[in-house]
Amino acid sequence: MRRLALTLVLALLLPSASGSAQTAVAPKDVGVDAASLARLRSARDTWTPVMDVLRPARTPVSDEQLARLKAFPIEAVWGAIQRQKYQFCFVNGLETTQPQTKLVGRALTMRYLPVRPDLQQAVETLAKEGDWDTGYNMRASDDIRPGDVLVVELGGTVDRATFMGDVTGLAIKTAGAVGVVIDGGLRDLTEFLPWKDFPVYYRGAHASAMADQVGVEWNVPVRIGGVTVLPGDVVIGDESGLLFFPPQLAADAIKGAEDTLYTETFKREMIASRKYRTKEVYPRLSPELEKLFEEWKKTHPRP
Repeated sequence: MRRLALTLVLALLLPSASGSAQTAVAPKDVGVDAASLARLRSARDTWTPVMDVLRPARTPVSDEQLARLKAFPIEAVWGAIQRQKYQFCFVNGLETTQPQTKLVGRALTMRYLPVRPDLQQAVETLAKEGDWDTGYNMRASDDIRPGDVLVVELGGTVDRATFMGDVTGLAIKTAGAVGVVIDGGLRDLTEFLPWKDFPVYYRGAHASAMADQVGVEWNVPVRIGGVTVLPGDVVIGDESGLLFFPPQLAADAIKGAEDTLYTETFKREMIASRKYRTKEVYPRLSPELEKLFEEWKKTHPRP
């Protein structure tokens, strides 16, 4: 299937003999039989070569790891991920319905584009072939797995670009999602505010229903603000913003966050003692305090 799909993509992208881009390729032209093409088109997740390459390395994050990550300040986890050279992984500027509730889960991504007649027709054709709803807010409740966070790319649009209202939101919540991230609009805001265990991050609230955007890709790389989010990424959110990173880095993130908290506990004690100047404690310990830290460790075992 991988070779088949790659052959199809290359055939669609390569220029024709006349030098112009091909706009359509029949299955027989690329050696793809109709049945194989139909299976590719009706796959629940939109096939992308990027995710095909990355998938073998993306070990899913476990429920236990998510629970441990939830206990750390988002800044401590962010620091651990930064050390892995993931610079563009934190986004802020979105509103949230539950600023006091931390969001932790796995990303289920979807991408919208401004609607136009030919695109709408293609979306309807694929939905019929794959037996899913053209409205991604409707489809979500069918495909969600417990612990998922819906991550919706809407290009920051709000008016007539509201991903969900309270009825579809309830269906998404009931299906097992732990939260939603929308780089776009949210409808029925006041109905979401009492749902203390279901944080929703959104670009803006609006009374209009979805009309000007159409869902085109499911569980593919998306852009939220200035960061990339891949399907299956770890999602952590609090009042300060949202952090996204690959699931295979969960163990490193936990270890790095634990180290940060352990060291900062000692630093806070030294600051509170009023025996040392701040520059001797932070950001790096002075040689004298490095020695004291080693002695401190003996009476302060890690949790």
